Amino acid sequence: MAFGVNRMELKEWQQEVENGRIAFLTHYWIDERFPDCDTVTKAGCRDLEKLMAWGRKYRLNPAWIHRDERYPHFDLFGEIQRRVLEQEGKWDQIKRFEL
Repeated sequence: MAFGVNRMELKEWQQEVENGRIAFLTHYWIDERFPDCDTVTKAGCRDLEKLMAWGRKYRLNPAWIHRDERYPHFDLFGEIQRRVLEQEGKWDQIKRFEL
């Protein structure tokens, strides 16, 4: 279950992904498989080669890509989430979600 993101933010992320840019969307998240995580960042790009190359920079396994037909993305959480957001300069998301 996702919450803490509005429709405009979601649409902007979707548009960036569809346009072949690496885009980030952080939101609150509840998943019983990951009881210690309450946020997730979706790092997406429609261009799978570009997304895989970007992921290698952060040592992300390409097998971790959620291969959604329209919005392929990595789900980042925990320490990886914080590290990637810091290195990408996404301070607004770090502050907003108290990462």
